[in-house]
Amino acid sequence: MSCSDNGSSPKSSDESNVEKKVRWKMASTFAGNLTQLGSSGVRFSRQIEKISGGNIKVKFFDPGALVPALEIFDAVSSGSIDAGWSTPGYWAGKVPALPLFAAVPFGPSAQEYISWIYYGGGKELFEEIYAKHNIKGIICGVVPPEASGWFRKEIQTVDDLKGMKMRFFGLGAKVMEKIGVSTQLIAGGDIFPALELGTIDATEFSMPAVDLDLGFYQVAKHYYFPGWHQQSTLFELMVNMDKWNKLSETQKAQIKSACGDNIRNGIAEGEAIQVEALNTLKSKGVKIHKWSQDILDTLENAWLEVVEEESARNEDFKRSWESLSTFRKNIETWKSLGYLE
Repeated sequence: MSCSDNGSSPKSSDESNVEKKVRWKMASTFAGNLTQLGSSGVRFSRQIEKISGGNIKVKFFDPGALVPALEIFDAVSSGSIDAGWSTPGYWAGKVPALPLFAAVPFGPSAQEYISWIYYGGGKELFEEIYAKHNIKGIICGVVPPEASGWFRKEIQTVDDLKGMKMRFFGLGAKVMEKIGVSTQLIAGGDIFPALELGTIDATEFSMPAVDLDLGFYQVAKHYYFPGWHQQSTLFELMVNMDKWNKLSETQKAQIKSACGDNIRNGIAEGEAIQVEALNTLKSKGVKIHKWSQDILDTLENAWLEVVEEESARNEDFKRSWESLSTFRKNIETWKSLGYLE
């Protein structure tokens, strides 16, 4: 029997790794006080410390504190920061397939999205795509449907949208471009001044509870639903792959568990807080509208064109889209039987 000099059994390399404390800095694209979008990142930071008994501490940094919000991808990839908190849709210009793991126009509910990620092949594709950039990607949060946007005037037809300058996120931006809207991606904290100064004519950002916090109602009074472009939105923990590989299996499992808990909380909290926010917005003179079916049909047709074009340009986009759309088509059999319409 092999023993160490003092008579005790030698520790395995994995056990030794568990004892190494992890102290990471995590840059966020969202302010920590921003409901769900940023607060979920703060929550993860707190939860992982509790779950690990203080062995893992991930310090949350607001946008710009470590790197600018839209430079987090490169910073994590290079290892200049340990980790990032964001949503994959921000990296469309770098990796065309990643927005499919953030929010999909006319896409799945939060429940269906998470089902695809964990049981439909989405997780494997997501991790494979990120690994090419020296990043470990982990789905670490989800929120329910967003609003469709804030406008200064009522929108009656698609023609009313043409020529507008609008802040828009992810794949939905490509759809809006198709119908004549000039879009730009602006970080959350910069949207209000851009709207107030007239740099943009309209904006979309998030759910009522989040949009209320950012004060868009002070400039634009027409608030449109449903959020066809983001029926649910996934959030991510990005970790430099070299840092990830230094973790023990226990530490990796603890991080994944903290993210799973974050997903549960995101679904529950996200559904619970919208009605009060909507009532507050109405009290401030905001007019709530729903898109006509004609406008939604036009947007969906434009989306199908975007899918065809992006699939032709990028193999990872094509594989990811085919995986998601096949999963949704297959699960429709169960949904039509199991759920009340």
